[in-house]
Amino acid sequence: MKLLEPFQLGSHTLKNRMVMAAMTRSRADADGIVGDMTAEYYAQRASAGLIFSEAINISADAMGSPLTPGLYNDAQIAAWQKITAAVHEKGGLIYAQLWHTGRVAHSIDRHGALPVAPSAIAINVAGVKHFTSQGAKDYETPRALSLAEIEQTISDYAQAAKNAIKAGFDGVELHAANGYLSQQFLAESANQRTDAYGGSIENRARFTLETMRAIIDAIGSDKVGIKISPLHPYAGIAFDDPVATYRYLLGELNKLNFSFVKIMKRSPMFPLLPHYPQDDEIELFGKMVEKTLIAGTGYTAETGEQELEKGIADLIAFGAAFLANPDLPRRFALGAALNIPDRATMFGGDSKGYIDYPFLP
Repeated sequence: MKLLEPFQLGSHTLKNRMVMAAMTRSRADADGIVGDMTAEYYAQRASAGLIFSEAINISADAMGSPLTPGLYNDAQIAAWQKITAAVHEKGGLIYAQLWHTGRVAHSIDRHGALPVAPSAIAINVAGVKHFTSQGAKDYETPRALSLAEIEQTISDYAQAAKNAIKAGFDGVELHAANGYLSQQFLAESANQRTDAYGGSIENRARFTLETMRAIIDAIGSDKVGIKISPLHPYAGIAFDDPVATYRYLLGELNKLNFSFVKIMKRSPMFPLLPHYPQDDEIELFGKMVEKTLIAGTGYTAETGEQELEKGIADLIAFGAAFLANPDLPRRFALGAALNIPDRATMFGGDSKGYIDYPFLP
């Protein structure tokens, strides 16, 4: 079974080709600090070839949702040191996912400050609201970032990468997917700037490429990767031509020296936009990637194995399956039944639905 074979990712030897996808669980405190329960959660899942942490705010200004963790002050770094140590004690590897939510945010959880974005364009999707500490709220119109603020945000990513290594993470992943800040810069639906960061595909890709260069310079190429979701329309993201946009972005990324690209396929819950290609995302975009390729979204043992057999993807990311099955590689090896995820406890709460999923005897 290819899923259970070891794999060399840069200087790291992964015990298998199964990676745990980043999943927001909203168990940090109001100051963005994770606790002992989070250490147990990740340590339980250390049999994954590689763990990606939940998305971590790179700065106070990156904050979008309540009870999500940070990695921008000493207390947060110290808290993550306990988590990474717990994973390493179990023989696991863990990367930090670096996150800026951009317009996917609300002032309620930002001390009254409006969200920031490439342009002052609100998310306007019928029936979609933002989860806040005071319940679901309509999205606000964000404030457009100035050129100086863009430069500062890129610096914040680089500093968060340094903080991640100080916290004991084995590497970092730039979250450039799922409608958050990097993808907002890429998409015409969120970016109507007329300066060097807007207009042409080259300009709209500039923020992501400059951020990747800054992160690579900060911690070294061997510890860096990026996550993209070319056809996923979450949070009102729409491209006039997603294939042309990502062909350019991936072509420029291929020129940089870093470790991997993760492609998250569109969630089945979101309909494909009418003008988008019907092609399989891994077939279409994965062939443009000249790095280690991680494929994600909705894989099972069978479909993950089939994806690896095609020879395009090198690793497979599993999300909810790892959430509910801390011993997922063993279950795949034995062909054992899987625990069913409890959707009601995915976001927020206590140990229930977090660290109490049973292991195989």
